[in-house]
Amino acid sequence: MNTIHLLLLLAPSEIAGSVADAPPDGQTRISIVDGRWQLNGKVTYPGTRAESLLMNARMANATFADRHRVDYDAEANSDRFIARSHFAFNKAEDDRVHYAQRREITMPPADLLPARSTPVTGDYFPPPESQGGWRKLEKPEDIRRLSGTNPAKLDELRQWLLKSDNRTFAAVVIRNGYIVLEVERGNSAKTDTRRVASVSKAVCATVLAIASERSRQGRTPRKMTFDDPAFDFIPWAQPLSDPRKASITVKQLLNHTSGICPEATGAPNDGSWEYVLGHSGDARTARLAFDPGTACGYSTHALAHAALVCENVTGKPYDQFAVEALFKPLGIERWWFQYYEGGEKIGRHPSHGLGMPARDLARIAYCMMRGGRWGQQQVIPKWFVEETAAPTHGVTTPEMRWKLNPQVFSHGWELPARHKGEGGRSGEGIPADARSKPGSGGQLIAFVPSLDLLITRQTGSSGEWEYEEYLRRACAAVLSGKPDSSDPGMPKK
Repeated sequence: MNTIHLLLLLAPSEIAGSVADAPPDGQTRISIVDGRWQLNGKVTYPGTRAESLLMNARMANATFADRHRVDYDAEANSDRFIARSHFAFNKAEDDRVHYAQRREITMPPADLLPARSTPVTGDYFPPPESQGGWRKLEKPEDIRRLSGTNPAKLDELRQWLLKSDNRTFAAVVIRNGYIVLEVERGNSAKTDTRRVASVSKAVCATVLAIASERSRQGRTPRKMTFDDPAFDFIPWAQPLSDPRKASITVKQLLNHTSGICPEATGAPNDGSWEYVLGHSGDARTARLAFDPGTACGYSTHALAHAALVCENVTGKPYDQFAVEALFKPLGIERWWFQYYEGGEKIGRHPSHGLGMPARDLARIAYCMMRGGRWGQQQVIPKWFVEETAAPTHGVTTPEMRWKLNPQVFSHGWELPARHKGEGGRSGEGIPADARSKPGSGGQLIAFVPSLDLLITRQTGSSGEWEYEEYLRRACAAVLSGKPDSSDPGMPKK
């Protein structure tokens, strides 16, 4: 018989087990007899699954109430106990059987692990892709346990993405800061910078919000708020092709209520700056489709105007400011920008259009979901994040081209839960706090703060797609369940 005797000067409350028979001197004696732990000469936890194992009180609690908690780390608790025990134990390296049994007992079963409605990884921010990039889960048990998502539902989503169209694409689903699903067909989620179409509208609005915030702090040549007249910052448009343009606000450029060349007119989205600014002789760009703020007409041209506003406010071309103020702080490493040519008077300037990999797009959504914060830096103004959660105009008549509910549109971002079925687009099954921006060709960026969930898809293509279905299925993959009421990390009702 092999016996090792240890003397621990620990209070009885430190150890869970049979301490009632402690010697008169009050000292608890721990022994290992033939590989079985004993307290004061008796095997620990007789007749239970934990028989012959050594656990302190916190570890014993893990067998019961703590099995329903996601903030309790049984392994870290073991480490703290061992560190105070005055003997060396190198976990699985010293006793693989004991460690495996202890882990089995103290870890919550995967099917009982509740999903949180609030972020549990608020201090995690991925390094740039060149330095390791996003953390990623591959094993179903890890996906369920660490991200609180259903692996089977994610597999269904994978198949749906592959069957939804024949385009090449890269798609990413991230929960609690973990990539839980990444699907690539011809496109690399890490490196492919194909055009993201109208997803760039949300990026432009976000960059413009940063410019506005910095201008309020006196850090730019000019001061600008979203309520200011937009054409005060577009000198290249003078003289105005329509006097009503003078009353268009910066905000209206972003929420599609400016009246500038709605896509419903059929006018091309791209062209020279003379064309975009209404000086080419095309009446569709020269004249507003409606008085500013009185209707809703989805407008790519309006966001091109917004890029010029940014340039005038910051004193830097839109692409340069976007890279410095948003892309670099978030660790985005790959991108390109669209440029429009202008004559001698206007010159060449970047528009809002761009290309970016799916994983880098996800960084923008993640920053928004973290209240605009990245690490210790407030990159995106918190007020902008909050204002994108609601419509930023009072128009109630349907959008001109697709007849959508106009209340879907906010500052460049959209509110997918507000779709009412127009054009086959329904917000059913999508949380009210979700924000998204679809782009032609099945491209999408979306995030849901209440679920700590974000998704992206990049194709570089054009055409229709079931945007809301992608988000709806991703939301459905989040496990339901109520966290244990004893969990100190959860908000009190």
